[in-house]
Amino acid sequence: MSSSRLRIDPDRFWMTVERSAEIGAGREGGLSRMALTEPDREMRDQFVSWCREAGLEVTVDQVGSIFARRRGQDDSLPPVLVGSHLDTQFNGGRFDGIVGVLAGLEIVRTLNDAGHVTRRPIEIVNWTNEEGGRFPPPMTASGAFADVYSVDWVHARQADDGATLGAELERIGYRGVAEVGGRPVDAYFELHIEQGPELDAAGIDVGIVTHGYKSHGLRVEITGETAHAGPWPMEKRRNALVGAARLCVAVDDIGWRYAATGGKATAARLVAWPNKAGILSDWAEVICDVRHDDPESAAAMAEAVRKALPDAATAAQVEMRIVEEWEWGGAIFDEALVGSLRNAAAALGQRTLDLPSQAGHDAYFLARICPTAMIFTPCRDGITHNNNEFTTRDRQVPGVDVLLQAVLARADRAGP
Repeated sequence: MSSSRLRIDPDRFWMTVERSAEIGAGREGGLSRMALTEPDREMRDQFVSWCREAGLEVTVDQVGSIFARRRGQDDSLPPVLVGSHLDTQFNGGRFDGIVGVLAGLEIVRTLNDAGHVTRRPIEIVNWTNEEGGRFPPPMTASGAFADVYSVDWVHARQADDGATLGAELERIGYRGVAEVGGRPVDAYFELHIEQGPELDAAGIDVGIVTHGYKSHGLRVEITGETAHAGPWPMEKRRNALVGAARLCVAVDDIGWRYAATGGKATAARLVAWPNKAGILSDWAEVICDVRHDDPESAAAMAEAVRKALPDAATAAQVEMRIVEEWEWGGAIFDEALVGSLRNAAAALGQRTLDLPSQAGHDAYFLARICPTAMIFTPCRDGITHNNNEFTTRDRQVPGVDVLLQAVLARADRAGP
């Protein structure tokens, strides 16, 4: 069979997705496979087993990302990377980035069946801690690969129970020895469910990601003073929990001010100590982010959050400080690589829909170091990061076939 006629095995692909759905069950129908927990270790072991069965060379880098390499005719050429993530949110779905990693596996299985060795090597990658649900912020390993974060900084990320990312990698056996990044990559492709309703509503199975919403994230620390909830006078109270709550409301208000133009602002996390009945909390932390399709509006929203801190702090008589900031998104995807996705879809007779990405993805950081492109596939009603996240085999297969053809064209092209 000519390479242009290659198609994946839909049943085999879906069997791997269904096997993944058995590992780390959460609420009914969903997954709770948080990064570097036992379910994540079990899924990693399963993925490595599948990769080795497919004849791939598996390496693990120092931040735990797994790379499975299919050698090329000229194995000295930089590889084409295909990947996403296998970890989930605490109340996560069965598909999220998972279909992207397993789509990469199905691509190499299909090439194996056809006996087709690409000119360049192909590597499937599972990025550690994409979700950031256990070790904020998200996309830490891909950020390290792109030299945005240091390895030590990633290892020091801390969970609520005090466990660090580096120690947990060691505990589950996935603190690898391979260097993180620092090597040439020919291109990076990522397939991901849309995490929005557009494809499902339009009855289209392939989304071409044109750009990412510009996003700014902040971690804010609030300090106050413990005191008795009963006798302590209101005018003397320095309740860090209240200060944090005021900031959360301010962030939400900023989102509503920009909602008409598509802006989003989220107070995603509030923790406090001691956070017990009968006592004021003397410490709290808020993690929030703002997103907008227009980078200038996103920057204005982020500045509005910064300006909200003094008023919230004064009202609660506490201190606030920003301890970390991060950002991603914008016009980051490679036009030629995006064009290759369009060409592949057209050759397969698949309708496509141009879409921005409103969520964060590992592709955002890879785009800093190599040509990068993304495909979106449908999820029912756009529900995601929720145990009711749902899609079907038949709605995923067209996108995986498009991915196969685009990866194949890239890996087989002439030239350096």
